[in-house]
Amino acid sequence: MSQFKPITFITHPRYLDHDTGGGLHPEIPERLVAIDKRLQAGPLLPMLTQTLPRTAERQWLLTCHSQSYLFRFEEQALSGRSSLDHSDNQMCYDTYEISLLAAAAGLTGVDLLESGATDLVFCSVRPPGHHAERGLAMGFCFLNNVAIAANYWRQVYGRQKILIIDWDAHHGNGIQTAFVEDQDVLYISIHEHPTFSFPGTGFAEDTGTGAGKGATLNIPLLPGAGDKACITALAKKVEPVVEAFQPQAMIVAAGFDGHALDDMSGLTYSTDLFGRLGEYMAAWARTYCRSKVLTILEGGYHLEALAASVEKYLAGLAS
Repeated sequence: MSQFKPITFITHPRYLDHDTGGGLHPEIPERLVAIDKRLQAGPLLPMLTQTLPRTAERQWLLTCHSQSYLFRFEEQALSGRSSLDHSDNQMCYDTYEISLLAAAAGLTGVDLLESGATDLVFCSVRPPGHHAERGLAMGFCFLNNVAIAANYWRQVYGRQKILIIDWDAHHGNGIQTAFVEDQDVLYISIHEHPTFSFPGTGFAEDTGTGAGKGATLNIPLLPGAGDKACITALAKKVEPVVEAFQPQAMIVAAGFDGHALDDMSGLTYSTDLFGRLGEYMAAWARTYCRSKVLTILEGGYHLEALAASVEKYLAGLAS
């Protein structure tokens, strides 16, 4: 018998067709290829079930994005434009349709979790999503995959208290904006300090507004921060807040660009840290969320470090 619990792995071959203009752009198809190769050759393989995403109905996109933005995004992709809103957001003719498939992975994952088919879902998707705002593409992100999934989970299945934890090296400004006034979505982000890191948001004093005051927790870490700083933040700052919130569902915005080998941030996480993160996520899920966790890939750009870190995270999550 395997030491690991079953994991549903949601991905699609069309994710590789999102063309960001070649090897000079960090968000490349090889990211997902590297993850897949590592998992296919590793000890988790017998416990992985690979599933394709279903379609993402427009009504769920509109919970996070404006109609005008969706029309503009589609039009610019189909007209052959090479970027949207900023040169960082490289795209191709197929990017709009592929972004719909990326958003659909989270919806599919929620359906599978709620049906009882699985307890653990990992969405290996691109483009990533946590920087995407209601009407603006940012930081390689076009549709906010995590926020769309959270709204779908609440509206279709009635899981009103959603925990979103984001440990990408960069602050998830788009997720925070989506729920900044919402007391029933707890957004927690551990990231490199915005003074030194894109997108320049996520200061500790940003705790939500209006009814959502106190439902946002930002934990910025200084450049050079490593495993100890992250684990200390989880144990001393995050865990008490999660306990007080008592979530009914849990979504992880899983970025792996805090790894020491990844030059997209100044953080110095080890591969082993991501295994510890997986253990924390699993423990909170057992306590509050019927052992169910939806994880959606965000950043991570050093191919070897990304693949090894995803494997380590999943091993911790499924142990």
